[in-house]
Amino acid sequence: MEAFWIILVGSLIAVSCAILGSYLILRKMAMVGDAISHAVLPGIVIAYLLSGSRETLPMLLGAAFLGVLTTILIELFYKKARLQIDASIGITFTWLFAIGIILISLFAGQVDLDQDCVLYGEIAYVPLDLWVTESGYNMGPRTVWIASGLLLLIVLFIWKGYKGLFITTFNEEFAKALGIGVAFWHYALMGAVSLTTVVSFESVGAILVVALLIVPPATAYLITTNLKKMLVLASIFGILSAFGGYYLAAAINGSIAGAMATVAGILFGIVWVAILMQKRRPSKTAINYLD
Repeated sequence: MEAFWIILVGSLIAVSCAILGSYLILRKMAMVGDAISHAVLPGIVIAYLLSGSRETLPMLLGAAFLGVLTTILIELFYKKARLQIDASIGITFTWLFAIGIILISLFAGQVDLDQDCVLYGEIAYVPLDLWVTESGYNMGPRTVWIASGLLLLIVLFIWKGYKGLFITTFNEEFAKALGIGVAFWHYALMGAVSLTTVVSFESVGAILVVALLIVPPATAYLITTNLKKMLVLASIFGILSAFGGYYLAAAINGSIAGAMATVAGILFGIVWVAILMQKRRPSKTAINYLD
């Protein structure tokens, strides 16, 4: 049963990340997820210092605030300082992440936080964190409910905003001509990415969140340029990464999160090699001619 809960949480988070990651890939902003996942560290520390608690809500609020601030700073440096988007991302997340590390080192005696835990997470602990009602009824792992709620929000967001996200992703000038708020949809997407990153890395760690945001959508992008098909394929590759990663970790007695990210990379490699071989295959006409 423990394997079921771990794979379920991994799959739910993988689908949420894959859906949003598809838009990030198409907007050439894949590393925004990496930036947010590292930049929220000072928000977590500050939230703990202000609240004196490690409860989920204050941590989530602190991290979410820094996640939104990260996206604003990236956009500010990109448009106002005229830096390239990759430079804007690099400056923002390294600066904020460094501030978080400094805060932890300064208040190490007061802040019960582990940098490794924040970065790597531990999805193996999911079955242990149970949601028990006041009447004593066991609702199952708390993370399953959180990940399910997150996925529902992401699906509703994409469903309601599909047209706006589609047009602003592929042609901003055309979107402006139609009167569509390009800035609104940009920050709405970045806000969704921030929420997903913050909610997810408590269970799976920042590194796996980044891997799931980038690798499954990139794998799907090798196969299709149709957005709807890309969203479906990216979700499937994310789920396969969760399944394969768990059993790989069980086989080698290693990190589950690390194994899931590894399997995602292996799937990308398999698809890439298959496409290369297909392109090298002689055409039907050539085969007939050789015969």
